[in-house]
Amino acid sequence: MKLIDGKEIANTIKGEIAEEVKRIVDKGGKIPHLAAILVGEDGASETYVNNKATACKQVGFDSSTYRFPADVSENELLEAVDFINNDPEIDGLIVQLPLPEHIDNQKVIQRIHPEKDVDGFHPVNIGRMTIGLPSYVPATPYGILELLMRSRIETTGKNCVILGRSNIVGKPMGLLMSRNEEPGNATVTICHSKTKNLQEICAAADILIVAIGRPGYVTADMVKEGAVVIDVGIHRIPSDETKSGFRLTGDVRFEEVAKKASFITPVPGGVGPMTIVSLLMNTLKSAKKEIYGSID
Repeated sequence: MKLIDGKEIANTIKGEIAEEVKRIVDKGGKIPHLAAILVGEDGASETYVNNKATACKQVGFDSSTYRFPADVSENELLEAVDFINNDPEIDGLIVQLPLPEHIDNQKVIQRIHPEKDVDGFHPVNIGRMTIGLPSYVPATPYGILELLMRSRIETTGKNCVILGRSNIVGKPMGLLMSRNEEPGNATVTICHSKTKNLQEICAAADILIVAIGRPGYVTADMVKEGAVVIDVGIHRIPSDETKSGFRLTGDVRFEEVAKKASFITPVPGGVGPMTIVSLLMNTLKSAKKEIYGSID
């Protein structure tokens, strides 16, 4: 078994981005700028946005955080999105989800200009990705592709099973793994809560990508000997073994599954560090006009 060290790979990519930013600035170019909108005081969201700001600083980006109380009106939030859309200094915008129940997530996401949608959630970017045009790829799937590529894991002709059908991970991951390039060219099965014979389907996978949102859901009997296992889940569960009384775990029972896997991502330190790095990569593309610069 070989551990896929997402933290190490993320740090390597950060170094590459920092070098590219230095070249841009040395030539008189603009420093990439990533903005985030944060609503309310959710601890996990606060941590994620703070980590984003730290990562921006590490690679030489500018960053801004626009904070709003949980009772902000939908119209006020949409006006903030419009303001950032029209700011030429800002290259990328993320809206931290989930938003309060009185705000329509999709309405806010669709208000972001596609060229600043570095989260890759806007229907225009999803559509472009689907038909193979340049687009911003959703951050977590993008990070998984980088993990596979930089770990030299062959995907062509492999049987890839994806547990979970969310718009954020499962659905785009299926499209990307079946595309006609590497990583890709896999035969993809997407499973979900209504899938029958789930254990048998998973146990036939050469590559198993787990984003089902249930701690410890995947057990050893669901994994083929020598399979590649990518664990997207992250959960904070009670533990008597830590001072905090909690520990982080994924959707996969790591200790038992690792004995059968050829490659596996840990939690934490696997897919997680790659998500923010993917936002940085998309923001750099935006600053360089790589995706939409030639369109008009």
